[in-house]
Amino acid sequence: MKVLGLTGSIGMGKSTTAEMFEALGVPVHSADATVHRLYAGRAASLVEARFPGTVRDGVVDRAALGARVLGDAEALAALEAIVHPLVREEERAFLDAAHAAGAPLAVLDIPLLYETSGEGRVDAVLVVTAPPDIQRARVLARPGMTAERFEKILASQMPDTDKRRRADFVIDTGEGLEAARGAVRRIVEGFGALPKT
Repeated sequence: MKVLGLTGSIGMGKSTTAEMFEALGVPVHSADATVHRLYAGRAASLVEARFPGTVRDGVVDRAALGARVLGDAEALAALEAIVHPLVREEERAFLDAAHAAGAPLAVLDIPLLYETSGEGRVDAVLVVTAPPDIQRARVLARPGMTAERFEKILASQMPDTDKRRRADFVIDTGEGLEAARGAVRRIVEGFGALPKT
């Protein structure tokens, strides 16, 4: 089984691209979705112990936590030390299950793949990108997002140009859904992982 890492900066279209792989029968593990689950489960008490007041009714309040860690490298590192090992555990269980099911290809959707040296855990990397104006419009359309928060998030991520230079595959999601779907299909086909019709 081959493992493809899917990454890209905020607002570049990772989630939509991940859905395109799933539509072709490729199992996808989303690090973001896993963190959401963990924040409502076994990570909540650990986060509360390190960042008191960031958990409400047993669930991590992402806005409150973000306010505490964004722009604070030490706090962010402390949070990552709690969350990353739990995400890796779930990732390994996902890959074991995909392998046992005979999947020829599995996708790991990891937003900070390069920033966390995740390329060593995958066979190839796909970076999704989009022009800066499209990226900005997408992100600022999100509930509760501000221009200041967007800039802080961008500053914490590797520049898009660097990600694209290091990637094995690049999809520009700014070219529209059909173009992206076609690119995903070609990648899956290249791995010999298209479902038999």
